Amino acid sequence: MPSMMVFSTPCCARPDLALRWLLALSLAGWLAVAGSALASDRSTVKQAAIQAVPQGYMLDADIDVVLNPTLEDALTKGINLHFLLELELTRPRSWWLDESIAEPVRKMRIYYHLLLRRYVVENGYTTRTAATLSEALALLGRVDDWQVLERGALKAGQPYDARLRLRLNTAQLPKPLSIGAVTSDKWELSTPWYGWSFEAPALPPLP
Repeated sequence: MPSMMVFSTPCCARPDLALRWLLALSLAGWLAVAGSALASDRSTVKQAAIQAVPQGYMLDADIDVVLNPTLEDALTKGINLHFLLELELTRPRSWWLDESIAEPVRKMRIYYHLLLRRYVVENGYTTRTAATLSEALALLGRVDDWQVLERGALKAGQPYDARLRLRLNTAQLPKPLSIGAVTSDKWELSTPWYGWSFEAPALPPLP
């Protein structure tokens, strides 16, 4: 009787493939969640706009300020955190480099008053207090009526580009901390640049 040859296919090939797909999908989902968590933990400029007033041009902005545990702990121990709000204004030119119009900077500060047991926020020439850190950070991140340009600095109807960011001024930290901040990301806080384009509005008449 002639011998018979039997061919078989490994039964575990398809389950193996399915398992790999499940692992890949799980990893992708975890990375997406981790990425969104990291994004929510970072300070960002949510919106900004330049308005025309009789005296010139004002900037309004809304910034989401997020402190890491190191900066929060520094605040509760009475350390002042100084910030710089930096604006860059340029006029685009197709035939040459963009023309720099102005680079105003606003100094800001937040600290915890140990006797009052309240947070103190200095935003430009305005000083306010808050009972909780979340309220204080909201005050720090709200910029209203910051005069960035005088009358005549922009030409009505002309296009301009602007970008804005907020960063911790590590040079204002106590000396031992400012030296350590150079090599430690625990003392870093800087929003990405928020950029937008606009046409300069016409100025209302002086009163």
